[in-house]
Amino acid sequence: MISSIRGILKETGPSWVKIELHGFTIQLNVPSSLANGLDPVGQEVLLHTKLIMKEDEPQIYGFPTESSLQFFNMVTGVSGIGPRTALNLLSVRTINELTNAILSESAEAFIGIPGIGRKSAARIILELKGRLEKESLELPSSSEEETNIHAVSALTALGYSISEARNALSRIESSPESELEEKVRLALAHLGGQN
Repeated sequence: MISSIRGILKETGPSWVKIELHGFTIQLNVPSSLANGLDPVGQEVLLHTKLIMKEDEPQIYGFPTESSLQFFNMVTGVSGIGPRTALNLLSVRTINELTNAILSESAEAFIGIPGIGRKSAARIILELKGRLEKESLELPSSSEEETNIHAVSALTALGYSISEARNALSRIESSPESELEEKVRLALAHLGGQN
């Protein structure tokens, strides 16, 4: 069982990364928010992983925290929800958002996520609500890191490179409690000032 991978980030794609590990390069499927929010290529990264054997080839899924891996495992345990759909969930919504949606039985929060319809949203809520109420899912304590990941994603959607986005965010003056919109606005002001 491969529970984590630490190595040098070699390449990133929309929902995958390639990591070099002792001379081998391994491709991992990751949430798109993570692919946009990692350190620049050439830096060391640590991802918590899940190996899933498929008929054609094994697939490795990578996550930034143990809690996101734990949530992925819970969702793939729901009947009819495969790893790709679970990855889509974690690409579009944070763990906190998904947990709150399940506990409040808000199926609307799942609508529009690729692979999720009303029936599958209702099934996720039905099968996971009781489990989430009983288990204490270890949610990430730092919302700043999560906000920064979403800010990088927003800036890259506007045409900036990941390195430009991360550099701008590192140079702006904002508090750890700053909202996503404020960080993006300040980063855009910084990027505009460079032109």
